[in-house]
Amino acid sequence: MPSAAPTDSLSKLDYEALADFRYRLRRFLRFSEEISQAHGITPLQYLLLLQIKGYPGREWATIAELAERLQAHHHGVVALTSRCEKAGLVARRPGRDDKRCVEVYLLPKGAELLRELALLHRGQVAELQHVLAAPYGGRTSHSDFFVG
Repeated sequence: MPSAAPTDSLSKLDYEALADFRYRLRRFLRFSEEISQAHGITPLQYLLLLQIKGYPGREWATIAELAERLQAHHHGVVALTSRCEKAGLVARRPGRDDKRCVEVYLLPKGAELLRELALLHRGQVAELQHVLAAPYGGRTSHSDFFVG
């Protein structure tokens, strides 16, 4: 992460925009945590299901790919996958090209649960996208803090 030079300055609007962004992001994350738990899974289990279904170009992902997408350690994703497998949400298969790799797929139960949760997230995602599309929540600042 680049550090700010001592001469760089931030305006009050910059701090307000950053605080507002973090507030809205936290609200979204809290909503997601609560709705996942209300459906009997952990927020990380929901994220695993989402990353499998949302992996670009295919309906499965490897443990290594999921670790990257979740920004988690490989062994942690293995344990998370095991918990989801025991719950009947996902299945593992040996890699097609490399048998040392493990491909993770959604099972029908996991796909249906993910669909329900994703539908419940739709409104919250739209609100967050609107905030992200409007820098400073419509306010202006002379700083390039959020530009770039």
